[in-house]
Parts: sequence; C-alpha cells; structure tokens
Amino acid sequence: MPIDPQEWLQNSAPLSFDRVEEESTPSEDEADAESVASTIALRKLAARGRTRYELDQALQAKNVPPSVKDAVLDRMQEVGLVDDASFAADWVASRQQRRHLSRRALRRELDAKGVERSDIDSALNDVDLDSELTTARDLVERKRATMSGLARDVQYRRLAGILGRRGFDTAVTVQVLNELFGPVSGERHT
Repeated sequence: MPIDPQEWLQNSAPLSFDRVEEESTPSEDEADAESVASTIALRKLAARGRTRYELDQALQAKNVPPSVKDAVLDRMQEVGLVDDASFAADWVASRQQRRHLSRRALRRELDAKGVERSDIDSALNDVDLDSELTTARDLVERKRATMSGLARDVQYRRLAGILGRRGFDTAVTVQVLNELFGPVSGERHT
C-alpha cells in the first residue's frame, strides 16, 4: 500500500542534517540521514509528482550522501511514490490538454525531467497525428479570438509562430492554418 506523502509529513517532525549528534553511532547517523532524505523527498512529492531524477537532484542539492539517497529513492520506488512511467503518462495528458504542446515538445520536457526513453515512448503512444492536429486546432482557435482586429496575413504569421514555439511540425502548422485561412495569397502552402 503506497504511503501518502501529505499524511506522512503531517505525522512527522521536521528534521535537518544539523540535528545529527556527534556522539551517535554510524548506524544512527545513517538512519537519521535517511529520515532527513525521506522528509526532503516527501515534501517535494507533496507539492506535485516528481521523477526519480528530479528527486535525485533535489537530494543532491541538499548534500545527501549518495548511498542514503539511493536507498531512499529505491524504497520510494518500491512503495509506488516514485513511478516515472505513470508520471510520464500523466504529464503528457496534462500538458497536451492544458498547454496544447506538440509531441516533440512533450518529449523534450520529459527528457529534461530524466524520464527514460522507453517510458517517454510509451507515454507518447496515444499522441498520434490526429491528436496533434486536434491540439493545434484548439490552440489556434483559442489564440485567434484575441487577434480579431488584425489583418489576415498578420494573424497567419502570428499563429504560425505560436504553433512553432509549441513544437508543432511545419506540416501540422501549414495544414491547420490552411484549413482556417486557406492558402495565403502569393504563397503556396501544401
């Protein structure tokens, strides 16, 4: 049964590495270091889901010894608090829906968060060309509403820039904008 990070934090006292006493035995130091590392990781997880890599970086920034850091992260993975595959799937669903990001942008974000390539590929399986086109169309419709007073060619250029910055492929951008505007005069878009 997974541990609820919020509940665990409420029931435990805050710890810090400064509290490790000089007279304590090595096993007590390690036990205290593990509890401090667990507290740090659980506080990070209480805010939002994290990848193992993100937690590793947070513990490293707090100078947690590597053996303690690995033990804590392994234990959290065992109990289900850290699961990069489910994190990636949730991230893709959320970011594509709310931020209207392309498959390429989602891959880049997950890669930066330290998710393994196989987990990224599996999370992106549902993002096919049709869903990318739908996402791009939704984004264009939402952004176009703010550009009603602008000339058609200006709207086209700005929307193309928005789609490009969100990581959409040129073919997707051209297809969506041609559906909306038709080919821009003087230029051929296929």
